[in-house]
Amino acid sequence: MNRLTQIKPYEIEAESFRIIENEFSKQTGRQIEDFDPREFAIIRRVIHATGDFSFAERIHFHPEAIDSGLAAIRSGKNIVTDVNMAASGISHTLLTPFGGKVICKVAEAEIATIAKNQGRTRSQTAIEAGMRDNAGIIAIGNAPTALVTVMDLIAAGSQKPGLIVGAPVGFVNAQESKEILLEQTYPYIVCAGRKGGTTISVAIVNALLRLV
Repeated sequence: MNRLTQIKPYEIEAESFRIIENEFSKQTGRQIEDFDPREFAIIRRVIHATGDFSFAERIHFHPEAIDSGLAAIRSGKNIVTDVNMAASGISHTLLTPFGGKVICKVAEAEIATIAKNQGRTRSQTAIEAGMRDNAGIIAIGNAPTALVTVMDLIAAGSQKPGLIVGAPVGFVNAQESKEILLEQTYPYIVCAGRKGGTTISVAIVNALLRLV
């Protein structure tokens, strides 16, 4: 037990960030100064959430991503997610003062019925419904099908959210869907490759909320 760090609860996050910054160069071969300060703040929070320094190379930013995401938050737009775990993890306390809400419709009975009748996944159906509800940021951390649906709706001209956070995880279409997102001209933050997950999408969104 003597090996444990003696630290007050409210000091843990700051100490974690200090350790990340101290080890960053050794772990990644990069310097903190190589990154835009706001982009580094997001990458640091992802590393904090995962304990994985490889995300320093996996997170990619559209040039307008952060400004567009912050503008969406400030204007009271909603944050739409593909799973309830993400909706629970995003900080409602930080978002609510701006007038926005966190929306996830995947567990709604009506969504399940529509998805079954249309032969689609619930994630696809839920994201499409959520995007019609004053959506400013779309955060995908689980389902590649949901990310593809978002891009299809934008391509069709029916929706234009301020920012897409693309971090689905897995071996079937996760990497491929994110590669397609990286080719788009609208604002995105992408976790490239097979790695990703709800933890990543939540960390990115919460970092944006703190940057506001």
